[in-house]
Amino acid sequence: MINKNLLDENETLILNKSIKIQDLIYVIRDQQVMTDSNLAEIYGYTLKALNQQVTRNIERFPPDFMFQLSLNEFPNLKSQNVTSSWGGNRKPPRVFTEQGIYMLATIRVQGHKS
Repeated sequence: MINKNLLDENETLILNKSIKIQDLIYVIRDQQVMTDSNLAEIYGYTLKALNQQVTRNIERFPPDFMFQLSLNEFPNLKSQNVTSSWGGNRKPPRVFTEQGIYMLATIRVQGHKS
């Protein structure tokens, strides 16, 4: 379920007035992906809760659905992401392909943001 506060009057998904969903899609390893932190925000979950559920359901996320960035890839992603704050993540994020995003939508995540 998408956080309804993130839809504009045209039902376009936005995170704030200047960021649209298209701005959150990156090309990594020749695949279009979105980060775990951006998906948590879109779905209205805490990052911790989202990642816990992915870990509990890891068999549903093969490498072509989701992967964790390497230490070499992480700085490149940060340089592409000039508008979002990384909030001091200690490890590289997980990224999800289109299939992984669909799978993520099917798992029940406890930990909606208030």
